[in-house]
Amino acid sequence: YAESSVCRRKLLLHYFGEEYTQDSCGNCDNCLNPKKQVEAKELLMAVLETVVALKEKFKTDHVIDVLLGKATSEVVSYKHDELDVFGSGTDEEEKTWNAVIRQALISRYLDKDIENYGLLKMTQAGRDYLNKPVSFMVTEDNDFEEAEEEAPVRGGAACAVDPGLYSMLKDLRKRISKRLNLPPYVIFQDPSLEAMATTYPITMEELQNVPGVGAGKAKRYGEEFLSLIKKHCEENEIERPEDLRVRTVANKSKLKVSIIQAIDRKIALDDVALTKGLDFSDLLDKIEAIVYSGTKINIDFFLNEIMDGDHIDELMDYFKSSSSDSIQEALDELGGDFTEEEVRLVRIKFLSEMGN
Repeated sequence: YAESSVCRRKLLLHYFGEEYTQDSCGNCDNCLNPKKQVEAKELLMAVLETVVALKEKFKTDHVIDVLLGKATSEVVSYKHDELDVFGSGTDEEEKTWNAVIRQALISRYLDKDIENYGLLKMTQAGRDYLNKPVSFMVTEDNDFEEAEEEAPVRGGAACAVDPGLYSMLKDLRKRISKRLNLPPYVIFQDPSLEAMATTYPITMEELQNVPGVGAGKAKRYGEEFLSLIKKHCEENEIERPEDLRVRTVANKSKLKVSIIQAIDRKIALDDVALTKGLDFSDLLDKIEAIVYSGTKINIDFFLNEIMDGDHIDELMDYFKSSSSDSIQEALDELGGDFTEEEVRLVRIKFLSEMGN
């Protein structure tokens, strides 16, 4: 958000699933101090072709690694270093590819699957673009590592994200996590707090509209957060932004419901993946989204079949003491004693038991 040179109102509305059709809001710093745009038709084509080559199953960072020809452990493990698109974007910098992907999302050529950790998906508009490309102008992201003149401060505009409230929400999460002896990320993740500091939910129904907050987490942890937000709005006479508030609570998809039912029936997860037509990694993505939103599930029947009890306990102890839920950090710290799938499975167990 900070590095983007796109209209910030357009960016925020896009994040919450809405579209701002004006080219400029005339109020944010990027619209008041616009940067030069450059033609990026070929760059957009390269991004879309790479997303297709990766079968729409990877996030922005992985797509950029493939474009830049970075043979990371993840790229090599999926044999993406053998694809024709590998290294096709080495003439550009990483920040340029980030800018192209971000503006492709806003232009609806790509979609980000939020429920599955931000996997990049092609839209019909993106597929049409591959068949009939047209001019695509982008603005390079801001580079804060370079010295720049300060932009003049102008009145009449206010950032939609409330940094003061966000800080208070993080402090509240920290206090609750200490009281419950849980890592902060188990309560609510940072993106959920950022959304709260933008949309100002004050009812349980509104809180469940926040990304990453399901009925379970809202009921378990929500009251204190709602009270804080309501008090903050009243004390500061904040008019909650109707145009940014998600208006309906989406029901769980049939696929997610069927996954939960299969787990309740203690069907082996690899069999669940097979019957649902999913890769095992994709199934774990779905289950992680389920537990992060606050639904409690029990996968002990599967874990106990594939892992030693001491190894499970070791990973559980790791997540209890860790301030981060990052899989990569866990793999780095544990020194190769566990596979990525094992770490992800135990993280699911930990989140479900400790946070849901």
